[in-house]
Amino acid sequence: MSARKFLKPNVLVEPLVNRWHAWSYIISPATAAMYTTGSHYQMLRSFAANPRIHINALKNPEMAGGPYIDLGLDRVDEIKQLLEWTRTEQAHLFELSDAVKALHQLLASEARGGSLEPLYAKVPEPLRGYVELVYDLDNQATIRFLEGLLYHSPYYRESSQSLAFSLIEKDTRSYVLSTPRLLDEHTLHKVIPFRDEALDLFFGARYEPRDPDELAEALAIGPDQRALFDSFFTTTAPPAPNTYRGEGVRCRYFGHACVLVESDAVNLLFDPVLTHEHHSDMSRYTMEDLPDHIDYVFITHNHGDHCKLETLLPLRGRIGQIIVPKSCGGGLQDPSLKMMFEAIGFPSVRELDEMERLEIADGAVTGLPFFGEHGDLNIRSKMGFHVSLKGRSLMLVADSNNFEPQLYEHFNRIFGSVDALFLGMECDGAPLSWPYGPLLPKPLPRKLDQARRIDGSNFEKGFDLVKLTDSRRVFIYAMGQEPWLIHLTSVPYSETSRPHLESEKLIQACIDTGIPAERLCGCKEFFL
Repeated sequence: MSARKFLKPNVLVEPLVNRWHAWSYIISPATAAMYTTGSHYQMLRSFAANPRIHINALKNPEMAGGPYIDLGLDRVDEIKQLLEWTRTEQAHLFELSDAVKALHQLLASEARGGSLEPLYAKVPEPLRGYVELVYDLDNQATIRFLEGLLYHSPYYRESSQSLAFSLIEKDTRSYVLSTPRLLDEHTLHKVIPFRDEALDLFFGARYEPRDPDELAEALAIGPDQRALFDSFFTTTAPPAPNTYRGEGVRCRYFGHACVLVESDAVNLLFDPVLTHEHHSDMSRYTMEDLPDHIDYVFITHNHGDHCKLETLLPLRGRIGQIIVPKSCGGGLQDPSLKMMFEAIGFPSVRELDEMERLEIADGAVTGLPFFGEHGDLNIRSKMGFHVSLKGRSLMLVADSNNFEPQLYEHFNRIFGSVDALFLGMECDGAPLSWPYGPLLPKPLPRKLDQARRIDGSNFEKGFDLVKLTDSRRVFIYAMGQEPWLIHLTSVPYSETSRPHLESEKLIQACIDTGIPAERLCGCKEFFL
């Protein structure tokens, strides 16, 4: 038995699925098949055939979010090996993807408004019993996936899940949606199901000293991996949690859309995307600045910069309950966050419906519908939140694009004025195909693709939202400005970027009308 030690604060544990950064769309079985075959495999094949196309494209920073693998010529053989492994070991996902495409074609050619019952005999074999064929009210046929059943099918394999353990010393990383995680001498890679309780023991060493020998045994760390594994531990204890005991409400901004709201009786953590401590020019809060127990974690929507498993898995043992928006139920474009979290071992997950009220100590949280940022797809798992706590009120509306002002008129009628409004203003946004292309039955024409943006409010719509909610204080957040966000957003903003300029106009307009306003970046603490 060795001396009990703590995890170092800069230990990075990156969840992977088939060697790609894990996010919900590559965990849920049906969407995992579409992204593996329609995105990952295609990029691997392209890089293996002509890596210089990728290398040259990424010399232009504006191409960082494109389908280009950020690796050098020295990694071509490894990419070829991963390409072959993907085609052979993930053959079941190719089978499922082909079946989904074939079923879309079947409905397009034979579903004319009559009974769909005869078509069940023609459903491709991999999907038999896993889908329901349905019409919408305009007699357009579509597929309803029985997502919960698919998690119990051969198409969900925990053997595809693994973790890459390393020490992180910088903010910059390759864009996670276009570059797989290859291994090096500084990375310990283990195939471990995300639900494995041994991970909670390991992550618990951030706050309570543990025996590295016992952790190594629990995680099946081999003798050849022990030296690297042991380098993740230290005898230096972390600082004591900064628990709030005041009479009011404390808010702490952790970067991007991550906000911690605390009273002396309850704490609420929104969109936890956290960074690690290391020497840099930007002040930051890290995991060490969280309370030792988090009563509620709220997820506004199912994008990787708001729902990050790399942050959430280490917190699993400290979370009372995760609150997620309800999905539309069976739509390929809108997998269930609740099912995903439960499948990977989170013990208490609750779906909150639109305008549903969650009672908490000293107040309540209400789920708010928001529009925008999803390219007009029928995606329901997106939600803002109204927080009433100790007589104060906050509204966090994430990346809402306020193209329907009456929505916020209704909110004002119900809730009255808001003490603090948190609003994202990423008003450029990517075209629809950027995040959702692998799910589309056929490519959109470029003009339509460019018109359907994944964007939020500009100045005019944002300032209208401020006025409609009668907000007394305004915080622009979720702008991706922090350097540790680039691997999730691929967007290096500057002072000349349109979202920056639009948010500057909103801040000035608020100040001119007597409303304190600022754009958050890095970290900030304030009280209500």
